[in-house]
Amino acid sequence: MAGRDCALVTLDSSRPLIVLTNDDGVWSPGLAALRSALEPLGDVRIVAPDQNRSGAARSITMHTHLWVEEVELPDGSLAFSADGTPVDCVRMAALGLLDQRPDLIVSGINLGGNLGDDITYSGTVAAALEGIMLDIPAIALSAEGYHPGYDLTVPARWAHRLVSIALAQGFPAKTLLNVNCPDRPWEDIGGARLTLLGKRIYGDKVEYRGTEGNRRGYHIYNDDLSWEREPGTDFEAIAEGFVSITPLHFDLMSHEALDQLRGWECGLGSWDKD
Repeated sequence: MAGRDCALVTLDSSRPLIVLTNDDGVWSPGLAALRSALEPLGDVRIVAPDQNRSGAARSITMHTHLWVEEVELPDGSLAFSADGTPVDCVRMAALGLLDQRPDLIVSGINLGGNLGDDITYSGTVAAALEGIMLDIPAIALSAEGYHPGYDLTVPARWAHRLVSIALAQGFPAKTLLNVNCPDRPWEDIGGARLTLLGKRIYGDKVEYRGTEGNRRGYHIYNDDLSWEREPGTDFEAIAEGFVSITPLHFDLMSHEALDQLRGWECGLGSWDKD
């Protein structure tokens, strides 16, 4: 299939407004590492959830007020802490909480990977997706295999590199970059690969855990994860020690299915109203 042209968004290369958010909460060390790495490139502001919102995906707060508090982080910097979801945070940052509209949204550093099908559940990716929904370029950044002692300066340095390139060359319009970094020292990273989304294999099952009155408790999710071995995917890149960069957009439309469904139109257009 022939390649398609992709328009580029030009960022303010002098001092762009870079808004950071995440789904691990405003006190996450990943957020602090990211702020430190990106401050030389622009004016960095943090708008993040007040607590862990992992797995929040694209959920939003609709029926209650959103409360926002300015807090001082351990390094002395200030951040907006909100009692909403990652998507709420991006929407607030873009729609009037700050004194100007963000030039770039960077979500992360997530304390764990977001590969393949994981992106459909990820609050980290959802925050970046909200950025492109609002026509703001966005990056989602995750630390695959995170554990205590993980060197978060490694994915942070890759974020610095990516944003530097975007400032110089432009950013793909209506596209977010989903970036995953392997658990390796900086000097052992093989480089970066542009990748496809892989296929996650989940080992989840419903497990009965007990009864309380009329209620029964179940556990669904576990850590028995695998992935399909396919070339060119984000899973393969991480396994081989490379940073994975996967461009994503929001077009959920199945044009192929639409063409197939044309044959249903006669049946859809006439029915017995009685």
